[in-house]
Amino acid sequence: MAEKEYIIPYSRDARKRHYHKTFRGKVVEFMVQLEIRHEDNWKEVVRYDCAHGYAHRDSYSMTGKMEKDKLHLRFEDALTLSDDDIDDNWENYKERFLAGGMP
Repeated sequence: MAEKEYIIPYSRDARKRHYHKTFRGKVVEFMVQLEIRHEDNWKEVVRYDCAHGYAHRDSYSMTGKMEKDKLHLRFEDALTLSDDDIDDNWENYKERFLAGGMP
């Protein structure tokens, strides 16, 4: 099995955390999330993963409220979607989160 894990900083208070594991070329586990530093703590804003056996997206508010959306995608496709979505929309997600909303 091959594993990759890294952090990509977008700014001094925003970063993407990426993890995935493959077996024989197929993604068998993944997690990609946007994190915002607020009051010296890193908080999750949007997380894509397969923790419950299916691909899904968790969105968080500043108060800790969470919404889960199931993705009807293969893990490979969900991993690509999550990387692209966070890369393309992190600034908007950050604004909404800091304003008290959900990304």
